[in-house]
Amino acid sequence: MAILANLSRRTRILGGGVLLLIVGAFAARAGIASLDQRGQPPAPPTAAAGYEADDHFPGAAQLLLDAPVRRGETGTAPLPALPAHADAGDPGDASIRPARPFVLRGTQLDRARALQCLTTAIYYEAGNEPEDGQRAVAQVVLNRVRHPAFPASVCGVVFQGSDRPVCQFSFACDGAMARVPVPSVWLRSRRVAARALAGEVFAPVGLATHYHTYAVTPSWNRALVMTGVFGAHFFHRWKGWWGTPAAFTDRHTGVEPPPGPLRPLPPPPAVEPVVVETAPMVPPAFVAPPAPVASATPRPEEGTRLPPESQILDRWKDSGKPLR
Repeated sequence: MAILANLSRRTRILGGGVLLLIVGAFAARAGIASLDQRGQPPAPPTAAAGYEADDHFPGAAQLLLDAPVRRGETGTAPLPALPAHADAGDPGDASIRPARPFVLRGTQLDRARALQCLTTAIYYEAGNEPEDGQRAVAQVVLNRVRHPAFPASVCGVVFQGSDRPVCQFSFACDGAMARVPVPSVWLRSRRVAARALAGEVFAPVGLATHYHTYAVTPSWNRALVMTGVFGAHFFHRWKGWWGTPAAFTDRHTGVEPPPGPLRPLPPPPAVEPVVVETAPMVPPAFVAPPAPVASATPRPEEGTRLPPESQILDRWKDSGKPLR
């Protein structure tokens, strides 16, 4: 029995040793693999492209002044001269004041065009966003309609700059409108647009006239005051008096142009160079000097004419006379 006990104990010791060797081998292999992984840089994640990218959505707005086209920003516009009665205001004022309810004017055709244009802007700028993001985009468009720096019509604001290589909203220039809209998303955008045109105000965004996504930093970012973040956008208003309710004095004109991008401006007519015909250089012809003219002898007057002198010699002058 003692022999069997000793044999069993040795077997357990050997088994434990083998187990330790196996565990050590796995640990060493894992350590080598870990060192290999440390030595090799991790593969960069594959960035999503096109409409699958996080910073892109149908018709993401762009900043389009003289700078290259960039995705995810609205364009901007130069401010007019400050009115004489206007107070410059506090440029550091970060308060958020809601816009007044929008009043849509015009005929049924003008109203239908305004609804079409605002729906288009919401769909292509914030179609994949929650309702607050869509309402904020709609409010920016209507705020621009009432600001002197922008056109005073909904379609004029939405398609501003589409007749040039620069646009205020990218979908008007980048070909996004060639895609057939998704019916459910379009109807949702249309409902938001109809409520905004009927006077519904999205107060949290205030008097914002610009926005951009988190992926870009526009050139106008520091010159404006951020009013909030809704959906995929940061919203901004102008500093000072131009960002106060007193500056939003324009009214909807009541005349809406046809929805859609504007026709490109025709190129300036080519000016044909004016060809000035010049006469060939001809050397002057040789001109002979005039022949000398003999001086005229003055003609004696009739009363002073003398008889010619005699041709008879003096010794013969008396010849031929009669003798006496």
